[in-house]
Amino acid sequence: MASNKEAESERFRRGWEKLREVDGEAGEKVIQSLKDISPDLGRYTIEFPFGDVYSRGVLSLKEREIATISALAALGNAQPQLKVHIHGALNVGCTRQEIVEIFIQMAVYAGFPAALNATFAAKEVFQDRDKRGLEN
Repeated sequence: MASNKEAESERFRRGWEKLREVDGEAGEKVIQSLKDISPDLGRYTIEFPFGDVYSRGVLSLKEREIATISALAALGNAQPQLKVHIHGALNVGCTRQEIVEIFIQMAVYAGFPAALNATFAAKEVFQDRDKRGLEN
């Protein structure tokens, strides 16, 4: 049986790989920005959401990102995280059209203000990706 330190190390490694796979550079920037204020929060973000939850089976990464951007859009107060996960959704196979459609669906359940804010966040992400020459 692995020691706690070895298990945590494996959890961190698995989480870091999954974070990079989903969120790429945007996710790495979030973790980097926490180093001087709360490195523990950065580690928890790597270990729990990505090392434990995103690494589970059953749902694909695309399905997980659809759920994530839907929830963040519905919250209405998590624009920075929503933008990171819109990038993530595109990185794991969502199309721009699918993302826009998800936010139209959110108008029904989260309200028009949340759907509008999410759509404008998507517009910023799409423009950023266009400037950087990313396909989707």
